Amino acid sequence: MAFFDYIRELFSNSVEPGSLLKAHNEVILASIKEMKEREEKLWDIKINTYKTYLEGVAKWPDAQRVEFIHYLVKQIARYEGKSGYAPDNLTYQKLRFQEAFLQHLFRAKLEMNEQEVQGLLQLFFDQKQYSDNNAMNWPIGLMMNQVEKQYSGKVLGEDFKKALQVLKAHLEGVKAYYQEKERLKLIGKLDVLLQTGESVKPSVIPTRFFGSDEFAKYANDKIEGLDFQHREYWYPLIAHAQKASGGKPTQKYLATAKPLMEALGMPAFKNMLNDWFLFLGNLKERKEEHVNNYITHTYTYTTYHFLDSVTIDEIKGFIWMASHLEDKNTLHLLSRLAERSYRKIPGQGPAAAAVGNACLYTLYKAAGLYGVAQLSGLKFRIKQNSTQKLIEKYLDDAAAEKKVPKHEIEDLAVPDYDLQNGQKEQQFGDFKAVLRITGIGKTETQWYKPDGSPQKSIPASVKTQFAAELKDLRNEAKEIEQTLITQKDRLDRMLRVNRQLKWGYFYSMLFTHGLLSYLYEQIIWRFEKEGLIQTGIYQGGQWTNEKGETFIPDEICTVSLWHPVGESLATIQAWRNFLQTQQIQQPFKQAFREVYLLTEAEVNTRVYSNRMAAHVLKQHQFNSLAKSRGWKYALMGAYDDGRYNEAASLDLPEYGLRTEFWVNEVNADQAFNDAGIWHYVATDQVRFVKTGNDQPCNLIDVPVIAFSEVMRDVDLFVGVASVGNDPTWSDSGGIPAYRDYWQAYSFGDLSELAKTRKEILTQLLPRLKINKVAEIKDRFLVVKGKLRTYKIHIGSTNILMEPNDQYLCIVPDRSKPALGPNVFLPFEGDAGLSIILSKAFLLAEDDRIEDGTIVSQIGGR
Repeated sequence: MAFFDYIRELFSNSVEPGSLLKAHNEVILASIKEMKEREEKLWDIKINTYKTYLEGVAKWPDAQRVEFIHYLVKQIARYEGKSGYAPDNLTYQKLRFQEAFLQHLFRAKLEMNEQEVQGLLQLFFDQKQYSDNNAMNWPIGLMMNQVEKQYSGKVLGEDFKKALQVLKAHLEGVKAYYQEKERLKLIGKLDVLLQTGESVKPSVIPTRFFGSDEFAKYANDKIEGLDFQHREYWYPLIAHAQKASGGKPTQKYLATAKPLMEALGMPAFKNMLNDWFLFLGNLKERKEEHVNNYITHTYTYTTYHFLDSVTIDEIKGFIWMASHLEDKNTLHLLSRLAERSYRKIPGQGPAAAAVGNACLYTLYKAAGLYGVAQLSGLKFRIKQNSTQKLIEKYLDDAAAEKKVPKHEIEDLAVPDYDLQNGQKEQQFGDFKAVLRITGIGKTETQWYKPDGSPQKSIPASVKTQFAAELKDLRNEAKEIEQTLITQKDRLDRMLRVNRQLKWGYFYSMLFTHGLLSYLYEQIIWRFEKEGLIQTGIYQGGQWTNEKGETFIPDEICTVSLWHPVGESLATIQAWRNFLQTQQIQQPFKQAFREVYLLTEAEVNTRVYSNRMAAHVLKQHQFNSLAKSRGWKYALMGAYDDGRYNEAASLDLPEYGLRTEFWVNEVNADQAFNDAGIWHYVATDQVRFVKTGNDQPCNLIDVPVIAFSEVMRDVDLFVGVASVGNDPTWSDSGGIPAYRDYWQAYSFGDLSELAKTRKEILTQLLPRLKINKVAEIKDRFLVVKGKLRTYKIHIGSTNILMEPNDQYLCIVPDRSKPALGPNVFLPFEGDAGLSIILSKAFLLAEDDRIEDGTIVSQIGGR
């Protein structure tokens, strides 16, 4: 008789307990034999493909399979690892097949009466696994899935209810660090089962957020605060959200959600979600201090908690559902929530990356282009490499769906906010509000009375009668400010890619755009037609070149951003003088942009540049700067010996190149933090690599704009993150072996960035009130105070005091502006210049300094 016939016959009639145990053992042994015949590995077991299951166990009645489960649990519980875990060990092979059968039996359909469920629950409590009384060591979640399907909405027997209550109490009392999500879901399922009765339909079974975090409490309170008529529509929505899994929703998930949302009503659904998203965007992580005593030592540590893992899945489900909404406020809140979710928590990483990823998906899927606009903004604000890749993917997909280049879909997605000439008007009854752009990231709102005269503050009637509209106006002002910053950064990056635009597209889609026009009118543009080139800036309603001559661009010309790298010194200086004379403040450095040309040394080294080598940078600051400029970099730790990441890289797809800036860890005096991340890195070569074949590119073959922009970025990294800029580094110890570097950098030759700063200072100084006691000498701004004379290095901002060049340590208050409102600068955003001026103003009146740490260094009182 064949073995499988024997198994079928054995279970066709009742058997004695001893025979039953023998038969169960035979099933396991036959499975092991079959595995060997199939030449499969022990860790590749798929029990539903084995004949022992298909021709034997699968055909048993449910009651006999429950008996088989009892056998499996008892056998697994007896295994304590004494026989080892070698793949050829028979006892271990039995264990692996016992576990495989147990898992699959609960995954397959299994009908159990109440007594059988109670018996299995008692079995799980009685049989310990891993010397632990935690019932979650067993596949209790899979079993409860079967129970939920079979008993949901039915009246339960009293003994059955008691058994479920015991299980719930057990789950509420156990610790399940790696199964916390499963534990909370099980408790939620038990709550639902225990609340069912004859008068309750499955469709309105009270379903709540499973978690115990602040959001779960807030959301549950919101739902419970509704009347029952509205509450009953939320329960199936929450139950559906609890099914969310994976990185993005299936079409079935979204399709199933829509009728549930419609049953409630889209406005009510939208309003509740917006309230939740706003709460989450403002939610702060909970900080907990812990103290552990071990023998004679006491250890303290801090943990942070944002959301329970089960809550994250539920939120993710609702965010996906929001893709059915067509509401700008919802998308704006999702953009904010994405930023909050990716914000790092100490010792943990992003607060809730899965929530952030869900936000990105919904922004991408949203109808219209407003969601794409939010994605484009997030690209400049979220720095994680993996998130950057995901955003780029969604932007690429959106562009492909619209059949336009990615640059263009980002252009098209920029909202104009109904702005005209940088402002918009809105009526509030008899009063009028005029919202104006005043700078990059800055707006102001001016109020006017019915007679047209200005009103200093918001009218009282507007606050009471138009509270909602006023709130919308304030939110819009904030959004305009953020969009200006994003688009300024996009324009700055356009200098790197040298984007070419047709005049018609440039003029109609960008230059006359309500918001973009504010930026574009402050930029120098290059117009080319058949080799004829004109450059100009839009002033007073007409295009003007650097000589002040007006012209009209040809309507079939090509437009691009003007870059100084290909211009003569005379042209560059003419543009700089024009901006100064006309007091035009550019949103970023363009006319005053640093230019980096290939040097003779770089021609000789051919494939790499050492121009920025041999500097010591603060690694965390370097990492932040690199990511802010679109570079990819991962922090280097003491645990990897620098083997896994030795370069920051920047993709230049427009040129078929990738740039690499090599760095090495500074392994000295255990210079790493508690997480094992090196405090400092040393700089090395800059290389360009051809992405087509991953081979080095000769520097002489790199396009001049790409080379200049890359070297400018690297100079920025060095100029800002170098330890030479830190006035406290030497005094606080630093790294002894690198103190000579600190001294040389702090007071050495000026970089290209510092040379531009020096030029601005030269022009600015005569207009400042300290002009009679300050002058520029070589690398320094020299300030004659009442007590001593000071030399402020224009590059590092560090200070020496005459006559003996004694070092003066001053850590400036960056919150106080160094420049008054009447001091003009031709571009925005040089923090080093502000620091130099703040120190200069302070030291010009050194007899009035009250800070004891500064006074003690100066002396003379």
